[in-house]
Amino acid sequence: MAMEMRQELRLSQQLVMTPQLQQAIKLLQLSRMELADLVHEEMLENPILEDDMETAAERARERELLGGDEQAVMQMESAGNTEMPVEMPKVEGEGQVEVRADSQAVNEIDWENYLDNYTMAAPMPAYRGDSEEMPSLEATLTKPPSLQDHLAWQLKLSDLTEQQMAIGHDIIGNIDADGYFKDPPLSEIAADHGVTEEACEVVLEKIQTFDPIGVGARSLAECMLIQALHDDLADAIVIKIIKSHLPNLEKKNYQAIARDLKVPIEDILDASKVVTEFDPRPGREYASDDAHYITPDVHIHKVGDKYFVVPNDDGLPKLKISNFYKSAMGSGNASKDYVQDKLRSAQWLIRSIQQRQRTIIKVSESILKFQREFFDKGISHLKPLILRDVAEDIGMHESTVSRVTTNKYVHTPQGIFELKFFFNSGISRTNGDDLASEAVKSKIKEIVGGEDTKRPHSDQKIVELLKKGGIDIARRTVAKYREQMGILSSSKRKQVF
Repeated sequence: MAMEMRQELRLSQQLVMTPQLQQAIKLLQLSRMELADLVHEEMLENPILEDDMETAAERARERELLGGDEQAVMQMESAGNTEMPVEMPKVEGEGQVEVRADSQAVNEIDWENYLDNYTMAAPMPAYRGDSEEMPSLEATLTKPPSLQDHLAWQLKLSDLTEQQMAIGHDIIGNIDADGYFKDPPLSEIAADHGVTEEACEVVLEKIQTFDPIGVGARSLAECMLIQALHDDLADAIVIKIIKSHLPNLEKKNYQAIARDLKVPIEDILDASKVVTEFDPRPGREYASDDAHYITPDVHIHKVGDKYFVVPNDDGLPKLKISNFYKSAMGSGNASKDYVQDKLRSAQWLIRSIQQRQRTIIKVSESILKFQREFFDKGISHLKPLILRDVAEDIGMHESTVSRVTTNKYVHTPQGIFELKFFFNSGISRTNGDDLASEAVKSKIKEIVGGEDTKRPHSDQKIVELLKKGGIDIARRTVAKYREQMGILSSSKRKQVF
């Protein structure tokens, strides 16, 4: 077969991920706070970008300084001069000093007299008004002390050797947020310090006497036992229950505990009351879970019978192109190329942000159309919805809708929700309609909240109650939703006393 070389011309279409398209996709999936940080970084790197709100405030200050002379302000803006020496007006009166742009007024101030009066004055914290008190020193801390800080402070006050102090710091550093010492084992810490495991056990027992009581335990039983030994109400029955019958206590199987310990059921109930007052997580008092504040991207307002979707632009800079750099484009080839490059980058950023806002509004309006009953009546009327429904409604791809609804929040008359919240699978109803899974969870939570705590509903009973309300659901589905909401089983929800 002969080989030959020839040229062919083929036409094909393909999607090219240009830098501008990549930037638009990146902006679309950012949260509101991440977008604000990115815009501020771009304003620092790109001198073409300006915040229109800041420039408006600067113009207002300039008008005030120039006595409302609009022509002078316009001349300053056209010249690109944002700084000017200002001579402050002279204020008549005793003890007043005329302030000028030069350094003449500096010599007129009696600095020695000023420093004498300043050093003789009382410090600011010493002042206390009639109706207010200065905060305590603890209230001025930037963050509360952690569990490790609290334990390390007690360790320093202990009568331990230098080597025991080092072992104690290693143990404290491995105590988790709940106050338990689970990993690594003492044998590993002993090998690191070249001592026996019994020597590390002595230090651990010392730490287990620290506040909060129960800290440093290696299991729930040990944590409860430490607290029982420090409790005056704990007796031998309490200690036996902790050592051997915690599973039966969890299941509230008091009869089995009474038979094994050969004591009256009343004594078991009294001992169980003491055990239930112990804290299974002694370190929770020092948990440093900071609050996360949510700023909605969109507001949905109800006016009469109509809803209006409004973007939330508060806190976001209103970007514009600087007039000063526009006028610098003709000053030279090098500066012209630089300004043109930055100008294109600024224009693409502004367009991408505007496109992002329009897309979020479109998705929010589509969600509002599908979930109108939720906005009118509440979560019990939430309908099943998938990304494809919204994507087909607004003529976009599912991946675009997924990016828009991730980490975006909407403020509604029913509260603040993530846009992902409105997408749920459907549960069949006896009347033929479907109900969203979140609405079913709300029904289960309502049923559990209204039950008798001494005779809680089983999962099968919840299924029967839901069926009476027209919701056809399996028992295993009820158990799954109950676990997702953190609701215990009926045996663990039961209260005997």
